Amino acid sequence: MPSLKLRFNFSGFPHCCYCCSTPKIPSFTSFQSEANIKSTMDRLTSAARLMIVSDLDYTMVDHHDPENLSLLRFNALWEANYRKNSLLVFSTGRSPTLYKELRKEKPMLTPDITIMSVGTEITYGNSMLPDDGWEAFLNDKWDRKIVTEETKKFPELTLQSETEQRPHKVSFNVQKDKAQDIMKTLSKRLEERGLDVKIIYSGGMALDILPQGAGKGQALAYLLKKLKSEGKLPNNTLACGDSGNDAELFSIPDVYGVMVSNAQEELLQWHAANVKDNPKVIHATERCAAGIIQAIGRFNLGPSTSPRDVTNMSDCKMENFVPAYEIVKFYLFFEKWRRGEIENSDLYLSNLKAVCRPSGTFVHPSGVEKSLEECVNTFKKCHGDKKGKQYRIWVDQVLPTQVGSDSWLVSFKKWELCGEDRQCCITTVLLSSKNVTVADGLTWTHVHQTWLQGVESASDSTTWFF
Repeated sequence: MPSLKLRFNFSGFPHCCYCCSTPKIPSFTSFQSEANIKSTMDRLTSAARLMIVSDLDYTMVDHHDPENLSLLRFNALWEANYRKNSLLVFSTGRSPTLYKELRKEKPMLTPDITIMSVGTEITYGNSMLPDDGWEAFLNDKWDRKIVTEETKKFPELTLQSETEQRPHKVSFNVQKDKAQDIMKTLSKRLEERGLDVKIIYSGGMALDILPQGAGKGQALAYLLKKLKSEGKLPNNTLACGDSGNDAELFSIPDVYGVMVSNAQEELLQWHAANVKDNPKVIHATERCAAGIIQAIGRFNLGPSTSPRDVTNMSDCKMENFVPAYEIVKFYLFFEKWRRGEIENSDLYLSNLKAVCRPSGTFVHPSGVEKSLEECVNTFKKCHGDKKGKQYRIWVDQVLPTQVGSDSWLVSFKKWELCGEDRQCCITTVLLSSKNVTVADGLTWTHVHQTWLQGVESASDSTTWFF
């Protein structure tokens, strides 16, 4: 039977040297709120290593994948390798209301920047602060009242729900065979009334009317210009999409692009007519988020093997300590343990104890404090307790801060999903490299968790283990 180290490359198996002292660090409780997870634009002190700009529905999120495996694979890859020094941007046609609904339905990461309503709204960070400069720019030659008046003259247009009507976007549904004629006529009428608009048809039924300066492509161009002015232009940018309203993303100079394998006909036709000879834009052979991972590898933008795809972690040779990777690996092991996908072996438990500082503590979200060794002992009773169930764990916004020459404080959100029920806590972990090698990995010394406000929490400390 392979050791835990060979399968998951955990720190110090089985010969860990313990950290004997705790460095002076900020209070754990000072990190236990979502607001204290560093904001987007202030987090990076230099240019992002990679900026991914991705559509959501049927690009990042595969609605035909009930297990969300491709999304979870991307999540693990991003948090282990990119979150610290890169930017994740979601660019969606959804309004803020429908975007937030999707986040409740799917195991999605928190983006650094959110572009919504087909490029008419840009927000930043966890609190989704709006970009006032972008809003002011879109007001030029735009009058929503005139758009409403003219579109009422087309009975073929059916207004979408009220949530999808935004200050700089008016949205309809229309039959595919009537779309082109309506777009041509409507565009001329709005121009005659002094407006400069853009009409986008996507998904075989959605018709959006926006200011001419709006759209996913223009929003991306605006972001790149803004980042460049701050001296933080990303080293590489990868745009990802599947439908007509994503086409503009692939027209921005010096941006890599991937159309996922399940891309719609309208986007493929646009690609053939406009950028088929551009080697920086590819049509992936993998669906949705798996296609994004494929593009990262194809363009050599960075690591492209998700930790979820690695069965023997000893094959992952690290040159330096990578705290984020340690966090991702541990919770992938815990998920497999509870799903019964790895053997219920005392060797695993003894190896886990070996990587924990003997005097280390775990503070449960309920406030109950235990030793880390006691926590590992409880793992025995939960082996396979989620077998056959739709149970998944993922971590979000894994952000390490070096607080000493040999110690890191790592903050992140830890999510658990079981069927329709999901729980989340803000987690802070203190890791130490004292007296261990990179091959050994890091020693876990303290763990502190607090329930994420607004998310259902476990009623006691017996149902939430770590």
